[in-house]
Amino acid sequence: MQRDRGFSLIELLIVVAIILIIAAIAIPSLIGAKIAADDGSAASTVRTINTAQITYASMFPAVGYASTVSALGPAAATGCTIPSSANACLLDWVVSHATTAGSAKSGYYFGMGVVVSNGLNVGYTVGGAPATFNRTGVRGFCSNEDGVLRYTPALNGPPVTTDTACAAYQALQ
Repeated sequence: MQRDRGFSLIELLIVVAIILIIAAIAIPSLIGAKIAADDGSAASTVRTINTAQITYASMFPAVGYASTVSALGPAAATGCTIPSSANACLLDWVVSHATTAGSAKSGYYFGMGVVVSNGLNVGYTVGGAPATFNRTGVRGFCSNEDGVLRYTPALNGPPVTTDTACAAYQALQ
């Protein structure tokens, strides 16, 4: 009598169980790595917006700083032809339109508040918040015209857009 070759059901179940145990150990680490990457991307984006604001203020001195993140980017996703104070072409489309959780860039969305004096935007505060807290990020970031990047260890809500609230955050070293 010839015996069939192959794996028994028990052997296959043991292999599947081992794979599930390895996955259960690895998946939380992968999620943590993605959150850390999204946090780093958000901090970098806030720095980029700071640089764009300084350039905007020098390009349009009669306006001062841009009043929205969208004003720093192009008018359309296809690109920019002629910069204007409404669409300065200093940021790419993805960043300049990541202003809601639904249009987030790398898991974060951004908001801007301005300080107006005599019709001139003399100050700004830009903030970034995770689109889905504990899934796309946990920290909130902000900065203003002083260029100091600040963060809070846990932000479950909209981005900070006031100088007072941003000043309460810890400076990023």
